[in-house]
Amino acid sequence: MRGRALALPAFTLMGVSMSNISHARLRARGLLTAGIGVFVLSFDSLLVRLAQTNAWNIVFWRGLFIALSLGLLSLYGRRCVSLKGRLAPAVAASLMSGLGASLFVLGVMHTKVANAVVILSAAPLFAAIFTRLFLQERVPLRTWAAIIVAMLGMSIVFAGSLSGEGLLGNVFALGSAMAAGANLTLLRRHPTLDRVPVVAGAGVVALLFALPMAQPFSIGQHSYGVLALMGLLQMPFAMVMMSNATRYLPSAEVALFLLVETVLGTVWVWWLLGEAPPDATFFGGGLIVATLAAHGWLGLRSSRTEVADDVAFSPAPRQP
Repeated sequence: MRGRALALPAFTLMGVSMSNISHARLRARGLLTAGIGVFVLSFDSLLVRLAQTNAWNIVFWRGLFIALSLGLLSLYGRRCVSLKGRLAPAVAASLMSGLGASLFVLGVMHTKVANAVVILSAAPLFAAIFTRLFLQERVPLRTWAAIIVAMLGMSIVFAGSLSGEGLLGNVFALGSAMAAGANLTLLRRHPTLDRVPVVAGAGVVALLFALPMAQPFSIGQHSYGVLALMGLLQMPFAMVMMSNATRYLPSAEVALFLLVETVLGTVWVWWLLGEAPPDATFFGGGLIVATLAAHGWLGLRSSRTEVADDVAFSPAPRQP
C-alpha cells in the first residue's frame, strides 16, 4: 500500500483487467476534478488585486471566511469523524495548505502577478521529489519530462525579474510552491482523509499567520465584499477540488495543473485591470500550457492502451 495509495485489485472480465479499466476511469475523473479546481483557482490573482488592501488583511479575512464556511460544513456533516486516528496528517496538510496560500498572497503583493504564478509552477517539481522520497511512488518519465520543460518555461518568464522589491515576492512565491507540493503529497498518502475539514484547518492557519500584522477593520465595504467572495466561495471550492484530485492522480500530476494558473491568472489581470505582462510571459506560459496538454493526453492514452491491450489479447468467448 505504501508504493501506491490507490492500488486496485486485478479482477478480470472476459480476459480484460478491471483494474486497468478502473484506473482509466479514475484518471479521467482526476483530470476533470483538477481542471475545474484550477480554473476556479486562477481567479485568485485578480481578486487579490480587486480587494484593494494589504496582503496581511487579505490573508486574515480569507482565512477566516474559509474556516467559517468549511468549518460549519464539517460540523454539520460530521466530517470531522474521519479525522479520528489521523489527526497528525490532517494537521500537517492544513499547515502546508494554509502556509502555501498565505505565501502566495504575499508573493502577488510584492511582485508582478505573472512572476508569482509562474514561480508557483515549481510546485510539480517539489511534489515529484517528495512523492519519490516519502511515498516510494514511481513518477512516470513523462511527468519528469513535463516538469523539466515547465521549469524551462518558468525560467523564460522569470529571467530579468530579480530586482529590488520583486525579489522578496519571488521568494514568497517559491515558498508557496514548496508548501503546495508537500500538501498534495500528504493528501496523496491519505486518500480517505476528508478534504473539507483539512481545508477548513488551512483557513485557521492562514488566519493565525496574518493576525499579528493585519488591521482587519481598516478596509472599505468594497474590500469586504471581494474578500467574502474569495473566502466563502472561490477559494474553498478550488482548494477542495484540487485536494480531491489527489485521490485519483499522483501529487506531481495534480501539481502540474497549477501551471494553468500561470496563463489564466495573468490573462484575467491583464484583461480586466490592464496589467500587461512582458512578451516573455506569453512565450513561457505558452510552453507550459502546451506541456501540460501533452502530458495529460499521453497519460490518458497510456491508460486506454492498457485496456485496449487487454481486449486484444483476451480469449474469445465460448460459443454456447
